[in-house]
Amino acid sequence: TENGKPKKYISIKLDPARLPEIPLPRPAYEVFVYSPEVEGVHLRNGEIARGGLRWSDRREDFRTEILGLMKAQVVKNTVIVPTGAKGGFFPKHPPEGDRDAILANGIHCYKMFIRGLLDLTDNVIDGEVVTPERIVRRDGDDPYLVVAADKGTASFSDIANGLAAEYGFWLDDAFASGGSAGYDHKKMGITARGAWEAVKRHFHEMGVNTQKDPFTVAGIGDMSGDVFGNGMLLSRKIKLVAAFNHRNIFLDPDPDMAASFKERQRLFRKPGSSWEDYDKALLSKGGGIYSRQSKTIRLSPEVRALLDTVETSMQPDKLIRCILRMQVDLLWNGGIGTYVKASAESSADVGDRSNDAVRVNARDLRCKVVGEGGNLGLTQLARIEYSLAGGRINTDFIDNSAGVDSSDREVNIKILLSDVTKAKGMSRKKRDELLASMTDDVAELVLRNNYLQTQSISMSEIRSVERIDEIAQLITNLEKTGLLKRDLEYLPDETEIDERRNLKQGFTRPELAVVLSYAKIDLYGGLIDSGETLEDFLIVDPLRYFPGVLRRRFLEFIPGHRLSRQILATLIANDLVNRMGPAFVKRVQDDTGADVVTIARAY
Repeated sequence: TENGKPKKYISIKLDPARLPEIPLPRPAYEVFVYSPEVEGVHLRNGEIARGGLRWSDRREDFRTEILGLMKAQVVKNTVIVPTGAKGGFFPKHPPEGDRDAILANGIHCYKMFIRGLLDLTDNVIDGEVVTPERIVRRDGDDPYLVVAADKGTASFSDIANGLAAEYGFWLDDAFASGGSAGYDHKKMGITARGAWEAVKRHFHEMGVNTQKDPFTVAGIGDMSGDVFGNGMLLSRKIKLVAAFNHRNIFLDPDPDMAASFKERQRLFRKPGSSWEDYDKALLSKGGGIYSRQSKTIRLSPEVRALLDTVETSMQPDKLIRCILRMQVDLLWNGGIGTYVKASAESSADVGDRSNDAVRVNARDLRCKVVGEGGNLGLTQLARIEYSLAGGRINTDFIDNSAGVDSSDREVNIKILLSDVTKAKGMSRKKRDELLASMTDDVAELVLRNNYLQTQSISMSEIRSVERIDEIAQLITNLEKTGLLKRDLEYLPDETEIDERRNLKQGFTRPELAVVLSYAKIDLYGGLIDSGETLEDFLIVDPLRYFPGVLRRRFLEFIPGHRLSRQILATLIANDLVNRMGPAFVKRVQDDTGADVVTIARAY
């Protein structure tokens, strides 16, 4: 009840492991929030788990949407401390038409959803775990609930943190990262900068320096978007020849690099800009900006040459399919939606109805490199098909992991500083100033992770043909322990591995990205579950996780951090697997019979 009256919603916490009828993968924890106004679900893969909350538009199957995103978050979160989580809510009676009224209703529903989650979450008071009043609890202590921004909720972090303060929740404004006293992803450009590390590596391995050599780009998104906008300002050598978003199609067959860079910068800085705001006088001969609502679009001779077509006009959907399949150095995805599937997949397999009309098959892509700033731009089978045909691609969870990495560091830095505040009486103003002063240091630590993960995939790829048996054995081992489900992750079965062996083909980068992540999850789990102390690793590696200023000023607080053990296990797993490859630990275990902590210590 609230003020003596029944609440307008009900929330229920479930244990999915004990529900045999629900689809795989089964989350470790699930909370369902229901009211006549809103429904929502929050899925966590483990006790310490994090991920965004999205404003869903899929009334019939929003749980399916959130489950798919949680699964992706689990592998994405291998670079950071906790495992993956995802939440989503669906406003059931949004007002018609008026954007402000729709937003106000969305915020009202979001608040109800957050309250539903906090109602069932244990708190920490003076170091003790406390269960909320009037709750029947059948699970153990479970006080870790962290949320983040996602589609539709990018500006809601302060709202969530306000509710955490109202509930007296122990995480305070570490509850929702990216609020006014947090790291603003768009200002930092961190997600795009992380994905750009992957792009730079692909091109570097082809002998191209993206910061010095001109290269052509086709893009999904527009300059007001965080990932697209920041990404298209990361090199002055970008020749953006084509792009589209949900409203417009942009074509510039032979752009002036300096002038177009300056114009993209102007649009990025202009709030709510779209392609229609681009100065048409700056477009090269034959270029144009067109509405996706047009019946047909006339194609200039220059555009026909760019797209390699003889047709003089096209419907917008067909034009977008041509852009996706055009010959270009880089396809940069900074948008929302799945635009590429494998030839063997149907549109129903993809589960993104709004883009069925523009989707293409991976074998028809003619770009040299794909940079995945956005989520789920290609299906995993599409990535594999494109790779087998010689394309260069990782996966979305590798390319765009910098955003979650930076949010995670924000949360863990705030947890550390909350201990400092209690012990030393640091004011909120001083804490906020310290947080802001570390922005560049946090970005550097995060980008280092992107650099090392993509390097590790490249190293595995180089030896992939000669070490195919070793990776195949690792996949089998991970399946036996129940950690990995091969078909859920689209990894090849024994027959296909035999075929590749005969064709002298190894595993593709997208497959190696999955194997790499599961090797880290496996090692992390082994370290956490070992029951052995990991404190001696603090001496070898004095928590490079935190910026230098924190290590210098507050070193004595680091070992007592509430997630110190999890942070150490993550650092060790990342370091070891990135340097030695995914199969190293299992190989040493087979050779020596040693446990994972002993192997990590020896390493």
